[in-house]
Amino acid sequence: MTRILIVRTSSLGDLVHMLPAISDIARHVPGAKIDWVVEEAFAEIPGWHPAVRHVIPVAHRRWRKDWWSARSRSERAALAARLKVEPYDVVLDMQALLKSVWMVRLAKGVRHGLDWKSAREPLATLFYQRRHRVEFWQPAVTRQRKLAAQTFGYHYEGEPDFGLSQFFRPEAGKTVDGVAPYAVIMPSASRDDKLWPEADWHAVFDRLALAGLDLRILSGNAREAERAQQLVAGRSRVEVVPRMTLTETARLLSGARLMVGLDSGLTHLSAALARPTIGIYRASTPVRTPLVGAAYTASLGDRGLSPSRDQVLQAVEQALAFE
Repeated sequence: MTRILIVRTSSLGDLVHMLPAISDIARHVPGAKIDWVVEEAFAEIPGWHPAVRHVIPVAHRRWRKDWWSARSRSERAALAARLKVEPYDVVLDMQALLKSVWMVRLAKGVRHGLDWKSAREPLATLFYQRRHRVEFWQPAVTRQRKLAAQTFGYHYEGEPDFGLSQFFRPEAGKTVDGVAPYAVIMPSASRDDKLWPEADWHAVFDRLALAGLDLRILSGNAREAERAQQLVAGRSRVEVVPRMTLTETARLLSGARLMVGLDSGLTHLSAALARPTIGIYRASTPVRTPLVGAAYTASLGDRGLSPSRDQVLQAVEQALAFE
C-alpha cells in the first residue's frame, strides 16, 4: 500500500486538469491510497474520481479574508490535526504556490513538487524534499501527468482518462422522455475582457436553433443571470439555468449535444465529460490550458485576440457533425 496526499486546492479548471494524473497514479502505483486537499467550494470534484479515498476540504479563500478570527484559527488547527493523523509515503504538491506549501508542510511524508525552473512561484520549491523538472509551457493536463509520473517513477501513455465515467450517458444529445436535445452555453465570465460580442452569440444561437437544439444558458450569480436573460430575450426554447452544485452542473453537461463557452472551468469540465466543446479565449491563452477531452474540442482565440464569428460557427458545424 502506498499512502499519497495530493495538494491542489483550486481552481475549477485546474482541478479538472488534475484528474488524468490521478487516473495514471491509480493505474501505475499498486495499492495507491489517495487523499486530496482541496478548496471547500470545489470539494465535489476530487470526490468524483473513484481512486480518491478521502477529500480533505480547506477554506483558504475564506480564511484569508479574516485570517486571525477565532473561527479561522480553529479551522486551521483542525486541518493541521487532520493531516497529522496518518503518515503518508508521498505528499505531492501539484500547485507549487506558497499558499499550498504551508499545507504540504503540515503533513507527514516525503514532500514532492516542481523544481525552481518549473514552478510558478519558485520560492515554494525550497520546502520540497524531492523536486521535479516539468517544462512550464505545456498543456496543464500534460504537466500534471508528467509531474505524477516523475514522482512515482512510471511512464504514462494513452489519452487522458478523467475518471468521470459515472456521468457518461449513452443518450447524450438525443431526445429523452420527450425532452429535446440541447446545447449548453456559458457566456459569462468574472472579467469583462473575457466576454464575446452579443451579436456573435446571436449568430451561434441561430445556428443551434436551426439544428433543432434547445439552449441551456449557465449563470453563476444574479448578475450573470441578468446578462443571460438579456442575451436570449425574445427567443423560445431557452432556459437560463440558475446556479447549481458542481455535480448537478456535470450532469447537465454530460447530457448536452454540445457546449459553447468562454474559457472557464465549466467549459473544461464539458470537454472532460467527452462532450463536443468549443472554448472562446479572449483574455487567456489556450497554449497552456487548451480544452482536452475524448470528443471534438476547439480552443479558439488567444490573449488579446478574439476568435471571429465565422471561426466559432465553423467549429459549431464540426461539433454538430461529431458522433
